[in-house]
Amino acid sequence: QLHLTESGGGSVRAGGSLRLSCVHPFDTGASNCISWFRQAPGRDREWVASIMLDDNKIYYVGSVRGRFALSQEPAKKMVYLQMNSLKPEDTATYYCAADPGAWICGIETKYYTVWGRGAQVTGSS
Repeated sequence: QLHLTESGGGSVRAGGSLRLSCVHPFDTGASNCISWFRQAPGRDREWVASIMLDDNKIYYVGSVRGRFALSQEPAKKMVYLQMNSLKPEDTATYYCAADPGAWICGIETKYYTVWGRGAQVTGSS
């Protein structure tokens, strides 16, 4: 079975920074997509950012572009989500998700078959 494990959540004041990490089981040369989603209480799960592990193509939702940065460290099979200039509206549980064998990253949860347990991020005003 495939597993993803997130770490690095926490609580910061608005304007602060946090970095989330996701450990995955995939080799860099294979075509796999890793995405971050988030879900605030009472709201649907929302796509945040994606990375294709083989060619390093990265995508962001408009509300985080310029503030969040996605990267990977292939030797450690790690994907990082650096979150800067956090806002109260960024408060949510953040999930790492994988679409194994994907040739392109989707933004809907239905495409992802492997999910982490989530990490809580709170940006307080």
